[in-house]
Amino acid sequence: MTAEEFNRKYKSHLEEGHYGMAIENQAIISYLDKQFEAEIKENPNFTFSQIKFKFGTSRVYTSSDKSSKWEFEIDNMSR
Repeated sequence: MTAEEFNRKYKSHLEEGHYGMAIENQAIISYLDKQFEAEIKENPNFTFSQIKFKFGTSRVYTSSDKSSKWEFEIDNMSR
């Protein structure tokens, strides 16, 4: 899955005016795909706005309290 496909899949959860996933890494996209599917089951009102690298580390901006956990995992995957 590409970042564009990820954003299309989760378009109904993407905050208006934001670009969503901006990381083109299959392992990271696959990981977050599974995480988002689980999150949406727990929290149907889940939203996200940006997923990117900034200053060498990941940034995951979502309405979930798991965002920092996801950033930690993404940073470990990208090393």
